[in-house]
Amino acid sequence: MHAFEYDDRTEFLGEWGCFQKTVFFLLCLSVIPNGFTGLSIVFIGYTPAHQCLIPASVNISAQWRNVSIPLEEGSGMTRLSQCNRYKLDVIQSYSGQGYVPWEDVNVTEIDQESCVDGWVYDRGTHTSTIVTEWDLVCSDDWKRPLTSSLFFCGVLSGSFLSGQLSDRFGRKMTLFVTMGVQTVFTLVQVFSSSWIIFCSLYFIIGMGQISNYVAAFVLGMEILGPRVRIVFSTVGVCIFFSIGYMSLPIVAYFIRDWRMLQLALTMPCFLYVPLWWFIPESPRWLLSQGRVEEAEAILRDAARKNGIKVPGKIFQPILSEGKVGKVVHHNLCDLVKSRNIRSVTILLCLVWASIAIGYLALSLNTSNLHGNTFLNCFLSAAVEVPAYILAWFMFRFWSRRLCLFSSLFLCGGVLLIIHLLPQNLSSVIIALEMMGKFGVTAAFAIIYAFTAELYPTVLRNTALGTCSMASRLGSISAPYFIYLGTYYKSLPHILMGGLSLLSGLLSLLLPESLGMPLPETIDQMQTVTGCKRRHPAHTVPRSEAEEDHVTETLCQEI
Repeated sequence: MHAFEYDDRTEFLGEWGCFQKTVFFLLCLSVIPNGFTGLSIVFIGYTPAHQCLIPASVNISAQWRNVSIPLEEGSGMTRLSQCNRYKLDVIQSYSGQGYVPWEDVNVTEIDQESCVDGWVYDRGTHTSTIVTEWDLVCSDDWKRPLTSSLFFCGVLSGSFLSGQLSDRFGRKMTLFVTMGVQTVFTLVQVFSSSWIIFCSLYFIIGMGQISNYVAAFVLGMEILGPRVRIVFSTVGVCIFFSIGYMSLPIVAYFIRDWRMLQLALTMPCFLYVPLWWFIPESPRWLLSQGRVEEAEAILRDAARKNGIKVPGKIFQPILSEGKVGKVVHHNLCDLVKSRNIRSVTILLCLVWASIAIGYLALSLNTSNLHGNTFLNCFLSAAVEVPAYILAWFMFRFWSRRLCLFSSLFLCGGVLLIIHLLPQNLSSVIIALEMMGKFGVTAAFAIIYAFTAELYPTVLRNTALGTCSMASRLGSISAPYFIYLGTYYKSLPHILMGGLSLLSGLLSLLLPESLGMPLPETIDQMQTVTGCKRRHPAHTVPRSEAEEDHVTETLCQEI
């Protein structure tokens, strides 16, 4: 059954009755845990100030103990070393004999050693994190960004699997099963006994996190009417994601132990179990599986809730007339068949990956900003709400390329300005970073809808899934952009700003889709013509047509 036939047959329901309101808000509520699950690492993986432990059993005087940690230059200031100390046996020989006062010794000439006895951590901000529990510092500091990357590896795997699970077992089943996976494994993660176990569970949580988000997104798109689904996809789920994100620093402010924080964030998720009886399966999916009676039963129940009388049979007349056409299956190979669609796919994948890097890196970097970590994280989450609203207004009235370019240009421009400012202007730096987060968040909202408009109906889901996977590759690399700041503090901003500007320029090469009908077939796609707008070409030059024919033949053979 074609989409327009389904919309015509269900038009009697209206677009904003009690049924649609219930589905809209309950699906949006189901997205809230996604806002804090993926970004809780900002607090549970927080790295406090630390220095080498000097065991109490070491027999040295208090004066020698105070100078046993060497000074080092870092971030334009002098501070106590976090990873080295003077050799204790040498210090003990001076102090233990009692003959050599510490003032008479040039301690800088004493050899240094690593923190073989462990570290002393500043517990003022957090009493416990995974960093302090498993000593993910100094020679093991590479494990911190790897922890986040493994989570996003799980997200990448979930992006690949969620569509297939949803198409085979249904949107509703996939939504609740993956919500259960996310909740249960986050609860089990509280009892992790090692960093390896923690990361293994984190990978599985990442798979569940993206899968239930996608399932909720698709379920809402398929149940809600044309006008309401636009608001749901561009503003609804995004703002409720931000609500979950904003709740994270509030809860973390009152709970400073990482295990208890995980527990506090997990337990409310069990309240979503009763939603099973209020959120229906997608009638569109049921029809695609030939389960007509179940689809009609859901729509009849929806009509009852809306106080509307059902006009006889809903789908039986269409099915009896044999209006179900032959289904033509498409795959990833169709995204590279012709030169035009190949160019669109490559450009979009690059832009998606760049946006993901900027969004995740700026979100994870809040713990490294000056000032209060909790306030910075809350501001980073709160700035997303006006960004989503502005993106929705821009998308309604501006050209798509201008929307995307202006958002990315704003992000890249302010991030490049940051590294030119002196470090003592911390308030200005935080304000500029929030502006960068505002820009990249708006770009993320725009790129979803823009991508859907560029690809034809026969490839739209496949293309969105492919671009989403490209963005996950960017998410995996994002923690390492922040990690580079340990070597040069301004390097993350320079790299993120440069990537944002480059991806903004690349977005100008994409076709313009404002005011154009959604393409139904590959031949109806807009053509990549640089900064000029051009309608779909009806003829293809001979050389390009020959090349595309060869490519298509190879794809069919594959």
